[in-house]
Amino acid sequence: MSSNEYLTENDPMFSAKKRTTSEIIRRVSSYLWPYKGLALATIACAVVSLLCAFAFPRLTQYIIDDVINTGDTSQLDIAILILIAAFFLRDFFNSIRIQVNNYFEQNVVFDMRREVYARLQRLPLQYYDTRASGDLMTRVIEDVNAVERLLIDGTEQGTVSIISILGVLTILFATNPILAGAAMIPIPILIIGAMWYTLTAHKRYRKQRQAASAMNSLLMDNLQGVREIKAFGKEKHEDSRFTDRAEAMRQGTLTIMRAWAFYNPSMSFVAATGTGLVLWIGGGQIMNDQMSVGELVAFLFYLALFYDPISKLHGLNQMLQSARAGGERVFDIIDATEERENFEGLNPLPNKVRGEVKYDEVHFNYSKDKSTLKNISFLAKPGQMIALVGPTGAGKTTLINLLPGFYETNQGDITIDGQNIAKTSLESLRKNISTVSQEPFLFNGSVRENISYGNLNASQNEIIAAAKAANCDNFINELPEGLDTKVGERGVRLSVGEKQRISIARALLKDSPILILDEATASVDTATERLIQQALERLMSGRTSFVIAHRLSTIRNADQILVLKSGSIIERGSHDELIKQQGLYSRLARIQNTTFIEEGFERLESDNK
Repeated sequence: MSSNEYLTENDPMFSAKKRTTSEIIRRVSSYLWPYKGLALATIACAVVSLLCAFAFPRLTQYIIDDVINTGDTSQLDIAILILIAAFFLRDFFNSIRIQVNNYFEQNVVFDMRREVYARLQRLPLQYYDTRASGDLMTRVIEDVNAVERLLIDGTEQGTVSIISILGVLTILFATNPILAGAAMIPIPILIIGAMWYTLTAHKRYRKQRQAASAMNSLLMDNLQGVREIKAFGKEKHEDSRFTDRAEAMRQGTLTIMRAWAFYNPSMSFVAATGTGLVLWIGGGQIMNDQMSVGELVAFLFYLALFYDPISKLHGLNQMLQSARAGGERVFDIIDATEERENFEGLNPLPNKVRGEVKYDEVHFNYSKDKSTLKNISFLAKPGQMIALVGPTGAGKTTLINLLPGFYETNQGDITIDGQNIAKTSLESLRKNISTVSQEPFLFNGSVRENISYGNLNASQNEIIAAAKAANCDNFINELPEGLDTKVGERGVRLSVGEKQRISIARALLKDSPILILDEATASVDTATERLIQQALERLMSGRTSFVIAHRLSTIRNADQILVLKSGSIIERGSHDELIKQQGLYSRLARIQNTTFIEEGFERLESDNK
């Protein structure tokens, strides 16, 4: 697959809303305000260092015209000492500037990166449905750095360069207006060149940032799926895919560098012509006794102090374009709407939740052209077990994802103990709901850290009790460091059954009145299934439980079984009641040699054909 297929500017996977340069500058400037003292100190040190550098041309003129020509060696010693002192002060204040600037820079980067990460944590799941994790990582790390460079280096370099240009310009015209006028001849060309670069650079930088995101996204996918790549022997295929992405990144970077390789030397040459003009005219003035050699040398040194900040402004222009491309992608995250951000009057659930859950004519769809859930209504009384069965794509997972507010209903209400969850704070709502998924996620930490994630304030005894109740204690005791053993990324060092039992222990430690189970015994052996089933029975005891069932054996004792098909509830009741109805569930229960419910639905559909 060609990398170009991933890099369209309108692809939400990698693109971001286009913004003007002035908007980016205004937005990023707000991050400087808390550290305005550090910003002023950085600029002040840079200005003092610059003023010390201004002494060099004047002292050089004095040494050439008033010391060397007169042969006064005593004055030479004093002049050199003053010159050395000026250089020392220049570099001393420059050293302070670098230290203050680094502290300033890291504080701003910390604030911005923390804000971006905090917003990512509070965005709805639908935001992640259309974005790659690698792209988001690129935004948090690389794009924030690009914006930060404009914030810190741009602020300092821009301010000091402008001060330097204005200061030197005043000195040049005060010293020799004719030479100063000659030095200004290249300026219109420099301005035109800067405008050309500014107007054309943004597209190049945007394309390069998108290519970087696409490459990082593929890299993250492949690192996480390395076992599948090896199992299917697709190393060469993935080599080719990564080569495409890396080539797009290479070409994007080379496009930027080619433009810069033309722009920067061209502007440098144009500036050099100004120096040539000054030497030409100034040489004639010396020969006509209109100025001294020392004055011309001093003028040339001042001219270097004039053109040097102009070249820095060219570099600042490149930095600005990079920051604009990065800023668009950073602010795309910051400006995204948080979960229930615009909901007013959100209230917490009562301190003691009984666990009565009611769905009342609930409708939901992920996109406008396809309905996922239609007219879902049922009541789960406190402590009941509600089982959800149906073929793949029936809407079972979507139905339970609405309960903790991962998605918002399009129509209808969901209540807990009579309180509408749409008017409930998410913190309170999710505090009262525990989830154990079919594929449990473990963090790259210790067993203890993963279990205590259910309650970060849990004591050692509480963690051990939860582990024991989840039938984790035997395998934990056999681990090299017990509870402190590292589980690896996504729990790679543990078996499926061990990871599942840790996730059950985590849910037990959270001790929520409502429980969601995406049946956890589908991918384990019989002995492990028995251990997990025992742990689940302890977990469900006294809790309102919603179970996505994959095996008929696990739902026979459910208080209510909901049979879903194409987003609707087509049958409901206990196991015995559904058997008597002689409907779809009844036919499913009579199929022999079927381990999983989904297999049964597939066989029924095949028989109907």
